[in-house]
Amino acid sequence: MFKILVTFFCMLQLAFATSNQDLLWPEGESFLGYISKFGISKDLYFNLSKTDQELCSEIEAGMEYREILSDKGALLHALLPINEEMQIHIYQSEKKAEYKLDIIPVIYEAKTEILKFQLESSPYQDIVRLTNNKLLANEFVRAFQKSVNFRKVHKGDLVAIKYHQKTRLGKYWGSPEIYGAFVKLKHQDDKYIFQNDNDGNYYDDLGKSLTSIMFKTPIPGSRISSSFTLKRFHPVLKIYRAHLGTDFAAKKGTKIGATGNGKIVFMGQKGGYGNCVIINHDNGFKSLYGHLSGFNKKLRGGAKVAQGETIGYVGSTGLSSGPHLHFGMYKQGKAMDPMKVLTLTKQALSGKVRNAFMANVKKIKSELEATVVNGGSVFKLPKMEISSQLHKTKSI
Repeated sequence: MFKILVTFFCMLQLAFATSNQDLLWPEGESFLGYISKFGISKDLYFNLSKTDQELCSEIEAGMEYREILSDKGALLHALLPINEEMQIHIYQSEKKAEYKLDIIPVIYEAKTEILKFQLESSPYQDIVRLTNNKLLANEFVRAFQKSVNFRKVHKGDLVAIKYHQKTRLGKYWGSPEIYGAFVKLKHQDDKYIFQNDNDGNYYDDLGKSLTSIMFKTPIPGSRISSSFTLKRFHPVLKIYRAHLGTDFAAKKGTKIGATGNGKIVFMGQKGGYGNCVIINHDNGFKSLYGHLSGFNKKLRGGAKVAQGETIGYVGSTGLSSGPHLHFGMYKQGKAMDPMKVLTLTKQALSGKVRNAFMANVKKIKSELEATVVNGGSVFKLPKMEISSQLHKTKSI
């Protein structure tokens, strides 16, 4: 019902709007700066809960957002995605002079497909040619970078990929998830990769890691004061709540170590996160450290850091009720539970985790193999066959 009402309200006001446009969030833009451009009171932000204020700090440069303006240039609606699943909705209240803000789901379509083909040129070029999805092509090459030398593949080698992709506003949305894939080479053993749901990393069909990077906790032995929560609907308040990281309680001034080797891409003030450091790691991972009391004065943006190297110190800057570290982990821009990444990123899976993974491998491997042969013959280009399951996400 909520989704229907929001959609109707948007369409009604759109009829009287002169500007309905999709824009890219500019570098250096803050949430407060954005609403100030439209003369919206900063109370819209400061009256939010601490958690929601942190979410407003998740908007990243380059994120596509939508705004609807009146014929006089007043903001009627703005939809500002903060991740693949949630977005900030700013809109005029019935009193017109007032604005309201809600955290609502991103409405998208998603499909799971199995794509198979024989190589004509290279995996990257063939995937782009067949799907026009450069994100999928990049992810496929990255997934196999530790196991296949694509300079030695041959025309006619077989490829099959089971993947999940979202679309929004007629465009690919978010990063594709490759559940499993293989490359059948003429002069080498078949190569498989499968994604482990728990840590988002790739493993072979025996559960051996194909990801070289391993992560460690930034404050060893510290207590978790707040856990990761993604798009949780509050049944009483009737709103979405999310906490896109893990909070570690610690004394002010406690050293914070980089979770892994990487490059500092941000060091400074970041909205509700206060003093913040963001590090890019290999394999599409990124880590965020918020509420710091200060930074390691020897480091600057663009500097390379080693795992465990001190990047800053625990504090309570930004919107914080006491000294702690907000620690976020992302893969390809998608927020992940940091504790799952820290505890389940291993050279080889074992125990119950491996058992669950191997059961999934058996299922996906069977699906991939079944798509290659049809009546004893292999599907060949350009007759690409795609099996898909299309669904729309449900809102409240």
